[in-house]
Amino acid sequence: MRNPFWRLKTLPWGTLLLAAAVVVAIATVADMVLAFALGWLLSSLGNQLSAFFQLLLLALPVAAGFGIGALSIVVMERSFRQIYLYTGVLWALVACLALALFVKGFFPIPALVVTMGYNQLIGIVLGIFVVGKRHWR
Repeated sequence: MRNPFWRLKTLPWGTLLLAAAVVVAIATVADMVLAFALGWLLSSLGNQLSAFFQLLLLALPVAAGFGIGALSIVVMERSFRQIYLYTGVLWALVACLALALFVKGFFPIPALVVTMGYNQLIGIVLGIFVVGKRHWR
């Protein structure tokens, strides 16, 4: 009888975890810059744009997740060319990014939107499968 977990064992987990760590590190630096910029903007403008910022903070986690997913495809295509991307590898990349974000939560790094949550995960899936569309068709 064929082992149903055989395909999981053949995926390039080490490379995917390395790519996920690189992407989360880049996203964390961008998150710190974004938090600093939003703090400066709020302090300089005051309450003039408070309704806009409430709407922005509602959509920002999904947009950040989309960016993380898209960045992970770009990193995989440019830095890890030896890995053939197909649907199974893309789903494994989602799992590796989720694990990297979960582990990042244990470090005392301030975060605005680069955290592990439902909205972030939906954005990551959308980013990976929209940008990596040619790899799953």
